[in-house]
Amino acid sequence: MWKVPLSDVDLGQNEIKAVTNVIKSKWLTMGEITQKFEKAFAEYLGVKHAFAVSSGTAALHLAHEVLELNAGDEVICPSFTFVATANSILYSGGAPIFADIKSLDDLNISPSNISEKISRRTKAITIVHYGGYPCDMDEITEIAEEQNLHVIEDAAHAPGAEYKGKKCGAIGDIGCFSFFPNKNMTTGEGGMIVTNNDEFARKIKLLRSHGMTALTLDRYKGHAFSYDVVDLGYNYRIDEIRSSIGLVQLRKLDTNNERRRHIVKRYVKELSRIPEIGIPFRSFHEASSCHIFPILLKNPDQRTGFMEELKKCGIQASIHYPPIHLFRFYRDKFGYKEGMLPITEEVGRREVTLPLYSTMKKKDVGYVIKNVKKSIEKLR
Repeated sequence: MWKVPLSDVDLGQNEIKAVTNVIKSKWLTMGEITQKFEKAFAEYLGVKHAFAVSSGTAALHLAHEVLELNAGDEVICPSFTFVATANSILYSGGAPIFADIKSLDDLNISPSNISEKISRRTKAITIVHYGGYPCDMDEITEIAEEQNLHVIEDAAHAPGAEYKGKKCGAIGDIGCFSFFPNKNMTTGEGGMIVTNNDEFARKIKLLRSHGMTALTLDRYKGHAFSYDVVDLGYNYRIDEIRSSIGLVQLRKLDTNNERRRHIVKRYVKELSRIPEIGIPFRSFHEASSCHIFPILLKNPDQRTGFMEELKKCGIQASIHYPPIHLFRFYRDKFGYKEGMLPITEEVGRREVTLPLYSTMKKKDVGYVIKNVKKSIEKLR
């Protein structure tokens, strides 16, 4: 359907071989391949503990669950993100308190607005490295330390991104990753939760699999004959097939992120000349994973027409994201309304995401650039 899709998956013979080997082994549920994946991911990030799970949402849920939130506890987070970020706070009994983003140039959560939203009920700050561009982690961690708050990093967009030499996801108390097919590395469905906190790690390991004291692999190897259930856990296990794909994908990650950066540089060079378009993060200095390429139209009324013009050319565009606080569920439950987060809402009206993926060919990038310019000209 699409001549240039929004995203694509870099899968090849190595992934096929890895999956085939798992199927031949006949051990499909979480086992030794998953353990290898977790070890490799932890070493890549430089963290003590990594746990593969069934989705990025599962990772976020577990991250908030181990904080042992009570009714009335608040977690500050951005509204300009995928809804799972805020939903996971609700799953764990807390309430999301939305902070605005910094500016039209930096679409990450604003540290100053975080400070304004802190109350005696605040227990944590959950940040999102939007588009793979790291947040101001020095300021955010300083705020958290002063207020005795935990920091959760939603690094779904940011595997391989770095902030002052530290990998995103390894800076706060807990980091969460998604391996959905549109992400920089994929397992189909899947995710990872990481931490350097031994007590959090103990809880995560337990809650990931029903609160059980022994897993299927333990019993298969003869390390246990039965088990106890010591907490209310969840079935958030990943399987060996997905973990085998993840191991291969992890080895490709740095190379593929670099390809994304080259594409973004070309986009910025060509599209920054168009007065009707603003480009966030164009002066960004940290190492981004360049998960998506967002642009902001100067005239929000032209967004639908602009995206329709791209569609006619076979170019898939999207919107990342409609602000969470304006979704009907959040309006009805919390009474949120327009005007509460002015920068978030302005960006939410104007943002368009253009195609970006590691296997994107030069001619495809050129095709997108050419037709973005043509589409803008038609709307002038």
